[in-house]
Amino acid sequence: MNSRQTMRHPLQAIIAVGGAAIFLAACASTPPAPTAALDAAHLAISNAERADAGQFAAAQLAEARDGLAAANTAVAGNRMVVAEELANESRTEAELASAITAESKAQAVNAQMQRSNGTLNDELKRNAGEQP
Repeated sequence: MNSRQTMRHPLQAIIAVGGAAIFLAACASTPPAPTAALDAAHLAISNAERADAGQFAAAQLAEARDGLAAANTAVAGNRMVVAEELANESRTEAELASAITAESKAQAVNAQMQRSNGTLNDELKRNAGEQP
């Protein structure tokens, strides 16, 4: 073997290693933005707002909004896995706000119905006492 052939083998090795590094870097590229998770969180927050969660579950709604903002910041920083986790937490918090709101409204309706029933019972007792 002459020196020219010996030089060619290390060069081929360097090219092969470089190509493998580029291939691995391409495989390990940033995952796509978690659009579905972000959209779901945004929708859940909108639903909670429409249900008046700001009145009945303000802390949970604020937490959901903060989580969505953090998820959007993570997307801007190319931290897609973190962004997806934050968006899912935001959606869950917004759904909790909606559930708390629904429960509070149901309890208010129940209390109103009980007051109405009490009034009706009082009226029935009064009317029954007036009859001979």
